Amino acid sequence: MAKQPTKKKSSARAGKATAGQLRAKIKRVDQELVKLVNERAGLVKKLARFSVESAADFCDVKVVSRALGKSVSQGGLVDATTLRAVFRELLSGSRQLIAPVKVAYLGPPYSFSHLAASERFGESADLIPVETIAAVFKEARNGDVDYGLVPLENSTDGRIVDTLDMFARVSVKVCGEVPLRIHHHLLGRCQRSEIREVYSKPQALSQCRNWLAKHVPGAELKEVSSTAVAAQLAAKKKGVAAIASRQAGMHYELEVIAAAIEDNQDNITRFAVIGPEIASRTGSDKTALMFGLAHQPGALANAMSVFKRSSLNLTWIESFPLRGSQNEYLFFVELEGHPQDTKVKRALTSLDKKVVRLEVLGAYGRNEPVG
Repeated sequence: MAKQPTKKKSSARAGKATAGQLRAKIKRVDQELVKLVNERAGLVKKLARFSVESAADFCDVKVVSRALGKSVSQGGLVDATTLRAVFRELLSGSRQLIAPVKVAYLGPPYSFSHLAASERFGESADLIPVETIAAVFKEARNGDVDYGLVPLENSTDGRIVDTLDMFARVSVKVCGEVPLRIHHHLLGRCQRSEIREVYSKPQALSQCRNWLAKHVPGAELKEVSSTAVAAQLAAKKKGVAAIASRQAGMHYELEVIAAAIEDNQDNITRFAVIGPEIASRTGSDKTALMFGLAHQPGALANAMSVFKRSSLNLTWIESFPLRGSQNEYLFFVELEGHPQDTKVKRALTSLDKKVVRLEVLGAYGRNEPVG
């Protein structure tokens, strides 16, 4: 009996989808994503009828952390930056459905403060630019906004003096942190050889000074109030470049002449989220304190010994001259733990007996640098 010829299996039967089948499947997944996004938002909105606080938990940054962890455990293909952005905007939109959030930040738009505010609250939040750090504190203190966002420290240039000064003068609480990786780009509408002036805020010029000296040695460096203002000027003036974020360059239609020109590639600015009350305990927290001391020998050593005896790890220490005094200082300390933790409570009780002024500035969950 003649052997019957075997039929050639189609690529689909062999388990290999055709391009057309893949396109159809992607469309179905897109439809399912839209359905799930709206379903999730609807569930959050329904939960808010029982408890706005419970619903807000599902719009919190902790959700992003859980999603990132789940993606890693599942061997997800999408990188953390992309997944974080997706969830950030999903949570931001859901939050606006149940309790619209207003946030004041140091403007103008497309400054690094704006990027940090967007990172924390998403673009659906009502992000309000103000002209000074003092104005951010005023908006938060008066309840004109739900939160404020201010720069606290930079890994290259250190503390932000205006922010520490306002903590000493205005009663608000730190309820979050946003450690943002700062990437400076040289932006403009000309070739590098044609640059006559480079504009940016003083800190950005300082953080790029070695690169600028090497690559545009003949350019005059000019200080302005923000990187966003610098980008705006570069869009208007011939032979002018700006040091600013990539997002500012896109907004003002500038070309990236040179990318990531910061001298320190681990350049991070930490922003503080300020509001009416401290954040609840997460189990991985930090507490910020401010205290003043009597002007006498050993006062600082006695105060700092409290943290050693309590086995509390300090993550940040700053001294700041007290306004109107030549010899007295305020001290800003950040430690691992939450004021509700037993050993932190005991340390605060002990510290209060050794200082003339003590304020718990806030508590917040620890966050890894983003951006």
